[in-house]
Amino acid sequence: MSQKRPHSPYAVDAARLLGARVRLARRERRWSQQELASRVGVTPRTVYKIEHGDLSVGLGAAFEAAALLGVPLFYAERSRLTADLDRLDARTALLPRPISSELGQVNDDF
Repeated sequence: MSQKRPHSPYAVDAARLLGARVRLARRERRWSQQELASRVGVTPRTVYKIEHGDLSVGLGAAFEAAALLGVPLFYAERSRLTADLDRLDARTALLPRPISSELGQVNDDF
């Protein structure tokens, strides 16, 4: 039997908040857990886990459920999300690249 990974209180609270928002949006649309599960491509049990902040659920499934229901993850407007991604890509491009392991062993025996 696998052991549960410990999670920070911040991660636990964030998952619970996302789950509560997903559940509220689903109920406002009058969708059953089965209907949302079918749209996301998961089981109703997985939807239950998302709605209860279970951190063992795949990030993709949780994000897809939120996106289908219109629950904002970062910004309500997709254009702001895209702009942030572009800025981060530009910053990342400025960082030094890791030294390639293709150079072989370094002889530091002086």
